Amino acid sequence: MGPAATLALKLVVTPVLVGAASLAGRRWGAAVSGWLVGIPFTSGPIAFFLALSLGTHFAAAAAAGILAGTASQAAFCLAYAWTARRAGWPPSLLAAIAVFMVVTAAFDLVVPPAPLTFAGMIGVLAVALWLMPRDLRLAPEPAVAFPAWDIPARVAVATTFVVLLTSVAPVLGPRLAGLVAPFPLYATVLAVFAHRLGGAGPAIGVLRGLVLGLFAFAVFFFALAELLDRSGIAAAFVVAILLALAVQAASLAAGRRMRIA
Repeated sequence: MGPAATLALKLVVTPVLVGAASLAGRRWGAAVSGWLVGIPFTSGPIAFFLALSLGTHFAAAAAAGILAGTASQAAFCLAYAWTARRAGWPPSLLAAIAVFMVVTAAFDLVVPPAPLTFAGMIGVLAVALWLMPRDLRLAPEPAVAFPAWDIPARVAVATTFVVLLTSVAPVLGPRLAGLVAPFPLYATVLAVFAHRLGGAGPAIGVLRGLVLGLFAFAVFFFALAELLDRSGIAAAFVVAILLALAVQAASLAAGRRMRIA
């Protein structure tokens, strides 16, 4: 696939995925939208376009980096949630970004095998879910009149992120490109919006939902890291998507039992 066709695909796939997630969040609430964006709406397309443009070997290494980025996202959620208990959204966001960068830098120095990384990420998510604040009463989410530009702005930001990161990936290399790709861009928008409107409780609900959804995220990228070089793009993505959807359905059922979503 040529560069023009790949760019056109980026400009179609990413807006459709992010727009669908936005509408679902409006329909079912902040906590469910946090769980929903555990699905790799931006990093999944990034891995796909890297495979198309730079080959399956590069994309498999990037997928292993994205898998390690699960820990960075979990750390982001914990930092934001605990800071939000005593501060507004700006300090909470700054603390979360700082922690994300520190964890990302640490994993750029260590490259364990994908199976070991996957096992570690499942443990990290279990601990993060246990450590998330539970003592805040979640107020009912207020009815919000969303401005007309809301979804187009979210789509534009996410699409720009995908296009830019896939463009600079050859310079960053597969490991660092993979580690940067899972920055929780969309979850950040959801959490900050919820924090501004309803306080810390709804924002923590978003982030707790995200941590729950990251189990499927980890499964998805572990499958890609293991299968892209062996089975090719189509087979690897089909298997990864099916496995992630199965885990995501199970996490939703678990979240309902735990009153997370």
